[in-house]
Amino acid sequence: MRDRIVLAAICMLLLIACNGNENSADTPTASPIPSATITPLPSPTETIAPPPSATVEPTAAPTELVQVGPDNFPSQVSPFTGLQASDPYWLDRRPLAVKIQIFPRGQRPVMGASFADIVYDYYQNNGMTRFHAIFYSQNAEEVGPIRSARLLDAELMNMYKTALAFGGADWRILKRFTEQGLTDRLIREAPGNCPPMCRIDPNGYNLLVTNTTELTNYVVAKGIGNDRQPINGMYFDPNPPPGGLPGTQIYVRYSISAYNRWDYDPTSGSYLRFQDAQESSSNGENEAYAPMVDKLTGAQLTAKNVVILAAAHGYAYQSRTGSSEIIEINLDGTGQAYAIRDGLFYEVTWNRPAKDSVLYLTFSDGSLYPFKPGNTWFQVVGETTQTTNPFENVWRIVFGFP
Repeated sequence: MRDRIVLAAICMLLLIACNGNENSADTPTASPIPSATITPLPSPTETIAPPPSATVEPTAAPTELVQVGPDNFPSQVSPFTGLQASDPYWLDRRPLAVKIQIFPRGQRPVMGASFADIVYDYYQNNGMTRFHAIFYSQNAEEVGPIRSARLLDAELMNMYKTALAFGGADWRILKRFTEQGLTDRLIREAPGNCPPMCRIDPNGYNLLVTNTTELTNYVVAKGIGNDRQPINGMYFDPNPPPGGLPGTQIYVRYSISAYNRWDYDPTSGSYLRFQDAQESSSNGENEAYAPMVDKLTGAQLTAKNVVILAAAHGYAYQSRTGSSEIIEINLDGTGQAYAIRDGLFYEVTWNRPAKDSVLYLTFSDGSLYPFKPGNTWFQVVGETTQTTNPFENVWRIVFGFP
């Protein structure tokens, strides 16, 4: 077995929507988090160089998969996927982000996640994770179930220049949005704004959902700047770089409740997403998985790229009993990461040199790591996360906190 390191005004903010204060309704029963004992990564640093220049600077939209990025993207190519958009009109707008819940299990499947260019899956609190899905080159007729925001969402809004649709937030989180000048880009459920934020009631669940076309219309009507944003940083190459280790099955375990798996499908060149189907034991021996599907398509969620980001985690707030907590995740500077594509597993470094920098990856020599053209799922884990390679092509990532 091989071990690797993965690694002002508050009053204005008290516009609480139906789930604005989530200490009770939105906080699941606390679940134990697996402990890890590996040496933590060095603290991130904010003094790093901008993305290295790539040698390819296309000036026209490619008709086939080619190298593209990290800047000078053709006008018809998404800087989040390296692919030509089916309707380039949608690239002349601000990207949209939506918070999607995956717990409780009974309210699955999710809706619309397969249409996102980028998805972040990260630890929210009390043993659970949630999706931050970014829509740009495609639209989805229905996205949800929408739930509340967390502190990391502010950082992702800065990175990807998005407007964020969410269902509410603790006042401390709303305060962070205000401090970072993001308030005008927040879209919440409120009287008179359906569309874009509407309720549906399948099986009596009263779920909050949105439509990304209607979200864009709302952004325009609200007066939010909706011009094409300056987005650079990701580099794409259809050919995998040399030096990768076999990586056709990736397990990511956050807690006894939240765990997932990615299986490589060589026919499609994609990784298939499987999700926890039951509570597991603390050592993970009785983990059970089910395909995670998109209700809109009925198809299993897939990713061309899966990236594991190791970042410092800590408590921004924790109640005396521990039943309520707000997690701070630091994605400033640099950190260790693993990138998985084409059945291969690479050790890389994530980079975010400025608040508004799109996160990109580099090799140890500083050269850019190439994403495979297509969508990317980021799994954010702690610096004390344990990574093992129990079989030649299998990797297991066990979340460590902090």
